[in-house]
This record gives sequence, structure tokens and C-alpha cells, in this order.
Amino acid sequence: MGAVSLGQLPEPDRTEIAFAGRSNVGKSSLINALTNQHNLARASGEPGRTRELNFFEIEQSDIRIVDLPGYGYAKAPKDVVEKWTRLTRDFLRGRVNLKRVYLLIDSRHGLKKVDEGIMDVFDEAAVSYQIVLTKTDKIKPPAVKRVSEETLQAIIKRPAAFPRIVATSSAKKDGVDTLRAEIAAFAKLG
Repeated sequence: MGAVSLGQLPEPDRTEIAFAGRSNVGKSSLINALTNQHNLARASGEPGRTRELNFFEIEQSDIRIVDLPGYGYAKAPKDVVEKWTRLTRDFLRGRVNLKRVYLLIDSRHGLKKVDEGIMDVFDEAAVSYQIVLTKTDKIKPPAVKRVSEETLQAIIKRPAAFPRIVATSSAKKDGVDTLRAEIAAFAKLG
């Protein structure tokens, strides 16, 4: 289900976890890898394709995944980008059943200024978030280790940041089982 306004949000009747990140960071691909469904979330090579809050209910669990619109560069008119940015911020501030936001960072580029801006929003709204590095198959293992350590150092003093980095590759399924297990733990917590 997609929502373009707060009035269209589903009832907060189950645990939600959300995926956020810059445009084209691999949110849809990671959601598909986590759920073992090739086309659940539509992946595109064009930045900014996700323009609404997309909700996916996970069968046989009490979890709902939310795919948030990408921030940063997007091929969309400025007023449209501002509208979906406002919707995302309003959603984050008021969703009581949102247990964690997974903030996806492209491992090839590391944290950018725009990522720090969204982390400020999470910190101010007291929304728990955790960094997930994506596309780790595109760099060598020592580079993955280095970017993981640098990212952890950058978030260690942030109040809403969960102090653990998960390195993933949707293409090779690296780290996907680890992330899936962490998400499943939220279902047990209720």
C-alpha cells in the first residue's frame, strides 16, 4: 500500500520498521532481498522513483516494512520533492509503532552531509535508527571494514543512533540474514 498523505497511513496496529536513504542507495533491492521476493519493492536505476510511503506487511509476522522516499538527488520537480520530504518527516515524528529506521548508506561513498541532515531529524524526533551499508560487493573487504569503522565513529555520540553497523549486499545476499534476524527480533518484542 502506498500513502501520499498522513490521512492515508494504515492503522498503527503492528510493529513497523522503515528504510531510509539517499536516492538510488538500494532500499528497494534490500527490501526484496530481505523478503525473498524479487519484485515486492520496485527497484529502479532512476533516482527518486519512490515518491510515497510504501507499506509492506510481512506474512506470518507482526511486522510492517515501510519504504521511505529517497532524499537528495531525484528526477522530480522541486515542489514534489518538498512534498514527499515533508510527508516523510511528519511520518517519522508521529508514528508510535515505528520501532527502528534503517538508514542505508552506499558503502562506496560513506556518510554525506545530506545523511547527517536526516540523522539530525531522527535525533531531534527521538527515532531509533541504525546504519546499514549497501552495495558492499562493489568494494573490497578492507574498504568495507574501513567505511564501517568510520561510520560507527561518526554516529557514536548521536542520541538516537543504534551503535552497530550492518554491511550488506543485496546482489550477493551478504549481511541479509543478519539484518533479517534483527528485524525478526522486533516482532518478538511487540
